[in-house]
Amino acid sequence: MPQPLLHPQGDFPSVGFPRRLAAMFYDFLLCTALLIVTAGLYKMIQLAIIGETRMRALTDAGALDGDPLLSTILLFAVFGFFAKFWTHGGQTLGMQVWGVRVQNADGSAISLWQALLRFLVAIASWLCLGLGFFWALIDKRQRTWHDLYSDTQLVRVPKVKG
Repeated sequence: MPQPLLHPQGDFPSVGFPRRLAAMFYDFLLCTALLIVTAGLYKMIQLAIIGETRMRALTDAGALDGDPLLSTILLFAVFGFFAKFWTHGGQTLGMQVWGVRVQNADGSAISLWQALLRFLVAIASWLCLGLGFFWALIDKRQRTWHDLYSDTQLVRVPKVKG
């Protein structure tokens, strides 16, 4: 099924590394807030289920450290944040501020599958000490590993006057 075209349309330039980093930092702050709220809700639900006395005992014993369910929920929350914005309009809030958009080569929105590939390869890029991101400095079209692997591109879009 073809993806909808994003607006505005045009032949936009690739995003430079500093602008990409600025948008990432902005989204990092938003994701930090999302993680704090999500973890807080998780802990409140956990407290309601097991009770304060049992929760305190488990916390003191260190049994709740490294909770795999919480880690999974947090991972899905962050992916949900990026997937929603990338597949519906091509811009996270940080990308909107910095005039950056992720899209297919034809100017259409990326699919959920592309968003998943982008997300997972971006994590791998960070795990390789950021090498996948620094790849944009040597690539002629300023693409990162996750751009290449998901067959997407980051472009600089003009501000929409409204």
